[in-house]
Amino acid sequence: MSFQAEKALVRAHYDALAKATPDTVVEVLAERTVPDWHWRGMHPFHEQRGAEAVAAVFWSPFLTSMMHVQRRQDIFIAGRNEIDGFKSVWVISMGHLMGLFDAPFLGIPASRKITMLRYAEFNRVENGVIVETALFCDLIHLMHQAGLRPLPPQTGQHLVQPGPATHDGLLYEDAEGGDDTLALINRMIGDINAAGKLTPQDELAQCWHNDMIWWGPDGIGATYTIERYIEQHQRPFRTQLSDRKFNGHVCRLAEGNFGGFFGWPNLTLTSTGGYMGLPASGKSADMRVVDMYRRDGDKLAENWIFIDILHFLNMQGLDVLARMKSFH
Repeated sequence: MSFQAEKALVRAHYDALAKATPDTVVEVLAERTVPDWHWRGMHPFHEQRGAEAVAAVFWSPFLTSMMHVQRRQDIFIAGRNEIDGFKSVWVISMGHLMGLFDAPFLGIPASRKITMLRYAEFNRVENGVIVETALFCDLIHLMHQAGLRPLPPQTGQHLVQPGPATHDGLLYEDAEGGDDTLALINRMIGDINAAGKLTPQDELAQCWHNDMIWWGPDGIGATYTIERYIEQHQRPFRTQLSDRKFNGHVCRLAEGNFGGFFGWPNLTLTSTGGYMGLPASGKSADMRVVDMYRRDGDKLAENWIFIDILHFLNMQGLDVLARMKSFH
């Protein structure tokens, strides 16, 4: 099964975006999307319809703030979506949008320095056009690069998160092995949903290499090895959040050794205190999440995570962007 046409379309879309300006980006976006294009973005962008709305909330402001933007991709894959019975075809891109941060963005002060906005984007392609997109990006890391500290110290370590250790995530040509990767991801999801029957170490050892890397979002951070992952992410997540409800995914696919999913939202939880160094809210809040994976043999080796933390906190009454603007 070939996804060359869909990959070529998205690559042409990205090539055109690389030449776009704040004034031309509406036309660029409209060229390869349907008029009622369904676009999902993180807080404060949320859901939009059509190129004009998407340009207004994200691309025009972003290109006004960032000069000489380069898309530096680490993963590029395509496949059929398991969630709708393998009917729709999606193309996934993950990496960084790099530029010179020369004017404020969302109230985040400009640094005039090289800046990398970490992103993952899912594009559904149908009849030669993009009909649906989800763009996740790490705005808290952008604040970090501008010299701000919007949240308490994190349990992990946030860096400019690199791509696959194997440097083979750009599948411009179609690749075999996606079925094995998808099956492993699904087994791992099953282990999470059955949590409590095994120790955390034994649960994770079923599907993860011991030297696994969890490239988490800023606010939580990255962590390395099963033991440190438990200490620095899993235990705080499972003990400081309650009433966990799994809402499912919108898209889940794999190609070659890489796969991933996103939900809208994936999870609904209540903060019981301590999570990300913040007090209990007592309020139910949604987590919109992207997970991207690299399989190495019969186990998972790397996992890149994007969480709409600003939305999760906003639902609990903490508007990080508004608070930040009040100080700058």
